[in-house]
Amino acid sequence: MSRRILLRTVANWSCAGLLLFGGCGQPTPTPTAPQAESAGEQAAPAAEPVAAADDNVPPPSRRHAAPVKLNLTSAGGEASADPVDEAARVDSVMAALRPLQILLGRWNGTSRKAVLDQPEWVWDLTTDRRQPALVLTSDKGIYIHEGRLTFLTASQEYEFSVKDGEGNRRVYRGVFSRPVQDVPGDDQKPQRTYKLLLTEVVPQDAPEQWQLAIGQQENNRYIVEVDRKRGSGRFQRVDTVNTQREGTSFAISDTDYGDKTCLISQGLGTISVSYAGKSYWVCCTGCKAAFEEDPKKWVAKWEEMQKKMKPD
Repeated sequence: MSRRILLRTVANWSCAGLLLFGGCGQPTPTPTAPQAESAGEQAAPAAEPVAAADDNVPPPSRRHAAPVKLNLTSAGGEASADPVDEAARVDSVMAALRPLQILLGRWNGTSRKAVLDQPEWVWDLTTDRRQPALVLTSDKGIYIHEGRLTFLTASQEYEFSVKDGEGNRRVYRGVFSRPVQDVPGDDQKPQRTYKLLLTEVVPQDAPEQWQLAIGQQENNRYIVEVDRKRGSGRFQRVDTVNTQREGTSFAISDTDYGDKTCLISQGLGTISVSYAGKSYWVCCTGCKAAFEEDPKKWVAKWEEMQKKMKPD
């Protein structure tokens, strides 16, 4: 082999080596991200460059995670992280239920099917402090053995969670189909009337669906109409329960109670309670339990309400 050919061969080998490592004036090819195999996959982002170690460069600041905020959710799925908003929402729920506190007390009921019912309604402010409710219990109730009636501020509808006499649990939701009204009775005293229509919440393909209509006819009487439909049919009447109040009628107007106003519900006080040497009234055993749990809270709210009611 001649010297010229040997030199040319060596030069070619050297250039090939330089090409392999990015030499000979050729640009180093940039690797491309592999193409995703499916529309749902995406290429991973390129890693951030790591800075070279330098004694004069301070270490990167440590990121601190923000505190976790817990949302308190009610039975109806409502939530509030702000305690002020939560308190205002609770007041709104109680205001929506207040027209229905005519139901407070013990009742005796019968139906077309000779069903005996003895419901008792009380306030419940302690089971779920974020979601006040009117609670019904009836040892002999077939359609409603236990019930919890509350108001959902998000959807602006009432929710009635019920367990019947056979242990079946149902959730009903609805609004007034006839608004609350106070009309003069035979004795010219105001008598409360309304109709609250509640439909069971079920899947669209449920084999059956129930409906309840609670209708106040006067202070001492209300009825519960029980309907049911099967499949895509219409609601058909199953039964009607007529109830009569046991004992004395509750008054209607929130201004007629005088010193016997319940400091929690503003209904007619029937039970005397005391705190710090002073006596107050509550309307039912539920309000009594709430008062005894936190008397300072309810007395403060009551006194603030009294201040607002006084003329300037």
